[in-house]
Amino acid sequence: MAGPDRKPNEQDDTEVVDRVKPVVPRRYKVLFHNDDYTTMEFVVETLMSFFHKSQAEATHVMLTVHKTGKGVAGVYTREIAETKVSQVMDHAKQCGMPLMLTAEPE
Repeated sequence: MAGPDRKPNEQDDTEVVDRVKPVVPRRYKVLFHNDDYTTMEFVVETLMSFFHKSQAEATHVMLTVHKTGKGVAGVYTREIAETKVSQVMDHAKQCGMPLMLTAEPE
């Protein structure tokens, strides 16, 4: 009996199963962007609070942002990355910081 993903084999009455590979969701990097007003301490605290970084990891990301203009806070599925960007930017705005984050494909 041939189902939706099975085809009868005309040569010997056996069935051939077509295997469908699962689609791996695309991953997105959450990037912090440097500015002249957001404090380094605020960036470190935000990385620790929202991205569960250790003090050392958060400091490393913050220094990367400071020196190169941007740094990766984490890599997530699109929905999670966009949610994190929104949450952190809302928090920064409430704290009077002009912090900018983006989510970009990996």
